[in-house]
Amino acid sequence: MISAEKIPNNVDLGSDRRLQRALERWQPKFIDWWKEMGPDGFQDHHRVWLRTAISADSRGWAHFEYVTMPEYRWGIFMSEPEKDRKIGFGDFMGKPAWQEVPGEFRNPLRRLIVTQGDTEPASVEQQRLLGQCCPSIYDLRNLFQVNVEEGRHLWAMVYLLHSHFGRDGRDEGDALLERRSGNEDKPRILSTFNEPVTNWLDFFMFTMFTDRDGKFQLLALAESGFDPLSRTTRFMLTEEAHHMFVGESGIGRVIQRCCDLLKEMGGVSEDVRKMGGIDLPTIQKHLNLWVSLSIDLFGGEISSNAANFFANGLKGRVYEYRYDEHLAKEGIYELPVCENGRMSIEEVPTRNAMNEIHRDGYLADCEKGVTRWNKILERNGLSDRLYLPHRRFNRKIGIYAGHHFDPKGNPLTEEEWIAGCDEWLPSPEDKEYIESLQVEPIYEPDKMANWIAAPKKGIDGKPINFEYVRVEA
Repeated sequence: MISAEKIPNNVDLGSDRRLQRALERWQPKFIDWWKEMGPDGFQDHHRVWLRTAISADSRGWAHFEYVTMPEYRWGIFMSEPEKDRKIGFGDFMGKPAWQEVPGEFRNPLRRLIVTQGDTEPASVEQQRLLGQCCPSIYDLRNLFQVNVEEGRHLWAMVYLLHSHFGRDGRDEGDALLERRSGNEDKPRILSTFNEPVTNWLDFFMFTMFTDRDGKFQLLALAESGFDPLSRTTRFMLTEEAHHMFVGESGIGRVIQRCCDLLKEMGGVSEDVRKMGGIDLPTIQKHLNLWVSLSIDLFGGEISSNAANFFANGLKGRVYEYRYDEHLAKEGIYELPVCENGRMSIEEVPTRNAMNEIHRDGYLADCEKGVTRWNKILERNGLSDRLYLPHRRFNRKIGIYAGHHFDPKGNPLTEEEWIAGCDEWLPSPEDKEYIESLQVEPIYEPDKMANWIAAPKKGIDGKPINFEYVRVEA
């Protein structure tokens, strides 16, 4: 059952009074940040049907009830410990998992936790205005569920910083509330989390692709030899799945509505705009943008940091148990590189290619979602198909940054890139059109915006037209 303490937890927080007091001092700062940078206009008089954890077991991590968001039961939850857990990879493979931070790895572990922690409040800040233009009360609730869970994930990282890194950790916890997405003076650490999310097509793409990067980062950290980090991220993954569902199903509904409008008018894809829908070329442009932004989050293709994280047992490969060997000392990764506009192959030691190995798995996972979207088009008798852009397209980080490629991965001159950019990425006119569809919010439970289809079923067994967000006078 949920703890009776001020901060809900399953980590016996009350047994460490010093840590408890430190987190209770941080708690009001978090609430102040939430009221300032959380969902704009929905802090006081809106009760939302939200899922919250009351324990970490299968019966308690998904409890639903109405709550105002500042009263949401944010807290600290870890997966149950695995008895006699051993480190499963790298140079420390087979050694007992660490319950405390090894002194020699203090700085890199703190860096990993801070970087992950910084993404959580950043996404809330990016999405804070979307409630003002929501397509339905169902979607509004899903937005808020994503937001509060990102807030809880911030709590998870701050707990690790406070409990294992002393004064440095407390300072880092405060700094996580001081940076702001898109702020010129104090931006978020990773550039993708400073990108504007100005409409719901952006939001659905973000939750489909950027949160999927989050899934892969959490899976890699769940392999960590630092057991508190592993247990924390394993529980976070139970909540991350919903975020990706919101994105994939949201885009699927936009595609379905596009198909419905095409049937009504018997036209071609671009004609959908005449009926107030979102056409397939515009969907593809947003897909190109958010896939390329999310691909950058894995870091450089050749990385000594990634090699060290693996060697030292701090961050493993996703689903490490699926690999035949776990040292990765042997072998090479064949990496296409661009020199003078021509592609060639560079052989990279496996450990130095860990980011690219993760990127491979990520893109394969994304492809499955795009395949499901294309089945919607197929069922509706359309020959059009969506596709993932090549990993070299529109890169700002890694060996392809500074080079130009089309969505198929073919090298381009700067002139060719400039000429094709508006064909491949959302133009200002595309953004203006999308935002023209989302000027007024829809808060009535029985209504849905014209540009998106209704979901197939509701949440928590409730009907689609359930009052998922309740406005109280």
